[in-house]
Amino acid sequence: MSGEELVDALPYIDQGYDEPGVREAATAMVEEETRRYRPTKNYLENLPAFQINIFETAIVKNEFERLQNRFPMDVLSMKRYELPPPVPGKMSDLIAWNESVENSFAQLEHQATRINNLQLMVLYGSEMWKSYLNVLIRLINNSQKQIQELRKLIQEINWQRKANQIQGGQKLKEMESQWVGLVSKNYEIEQACVSILDKIKYEIFLKSNVTRMIHE
Repeated sequence: MSGEELVDALPYIDQGYDEPGVREAATAMVEEETRRYRPTKNYLENLPAFQINIFETAIVKNEFERLQNRFPMDVLSMKRYELPPPVPGKMSDLIAWNESVENSFAQLEHQATRINNLQLMVLYGSEMWKSYLNVLIRLINNSQKQIQELRKLIQEINWQRKANQIQGGQKLKEMESQWVGLVSKNYEIEQACVSILDKIKYEIFLKSNVTRMIHE
């Protein structure tokens, strides 16, 4: 099929890689194949355009604008923790005082919730952390087990490839030996045929000479 490359290398049995000129020949083949590649300035042109704003939220966008304009960062607002009384103009306003009291109740409830969370963390935080560490340990063990299985599979593939190449190499050597033997036999047969042909020619020559001498 078009575009397929036949790989006939047997690295476990091939010899001669360190001989002079082999590395240069391999480099020349790589360069020749590289020249056949279609040149392109942008090898990512077939991929969709990268959308850099896909994860940009309003907060991130505002922060980028602040950095671009070199504005200082807003300080941490402590206003939510304040308990301001009514403004001076509403010191006698009952509604304003009710709002201040409700704000104080909300602040106290918030602090109570934080205290409850801290107490729960003191009681159960260490156990939760231990549980989290156990999950991490299981994940690490599973990952290491998968790595070991993959390494074992790779090793088995390498061993099988080596065994196949050694077996193929022995068969190639046997076939090469047979080929050398057949070529040698063909050469011997050709030499015998030439010898017989020369002998026949010599006998014909002698016979023709004897016949001519008889006629003379």
